[in-house]
Amino acid sequence: MNGTVVAVSKSATHSFSKPNQKSIQLRSGLGVEGDAHMGENVQHRSRVAKNPSQPNLRQVHLIHGELHNELRERGFNVSAGQMGENITTRGIDLLALPTGSRLYIGKTTVIEVTGLRNPCYQLDDFQAGLMKAVLDRDEQGNLIRKAGVMGIVLTDGEVYVNDGIRVELPREPYEPLKPV
Repeated sequence: MNGTVVAVSKSATHSFSKPNQKSIQLRSGLGVEGDAHMGENVQHRSRVAKNPSQPNLRQVHLIHGELHNELRERGFNVSAGQMGENITTRGIDLLALPTGSRLYIGKTTVIEVTGLRNPCYQLDDFQAGLMKAVLDRDEQGNLIRKAGVMGIVLTDGEVYVNDGIRVELPREPYEPLKPV
């Protein structure tokens, strides 16, 4: 399974959307250099309030660009970085990856997928109805979260638009993604 980076984004503040960049620098065990969510310990404000010493399993947020297409077809005006993601991809079904999948991006960067992004109310603050649009149900009625995946940086590197992405699945049995 291979894909491509279509956009990279970061924000030094806890703003909802992140401006697109030419490249982003990823730091092992920390996340995206210059991003408000960078750190060994959790940086998301709601999680910091509960336990600031928990490990940061949300160092990098990735969204499949195909989601933006789906949302535009449903009347939303959403583009890369606007839903807070650091890396927008194309060609990889991020939501179908098992926990522990590794994404080899560009020349050196490796990200390990830790889980699903749990959509929050800020989506509706951005555009009314967006939170509901990124939630779905499967045939058994189980909730499907479509707002991307989270990961940790295993190997430093710079990520550029148009970088290739190679997926390496973990050993079986696979553990499905859960919200982190």
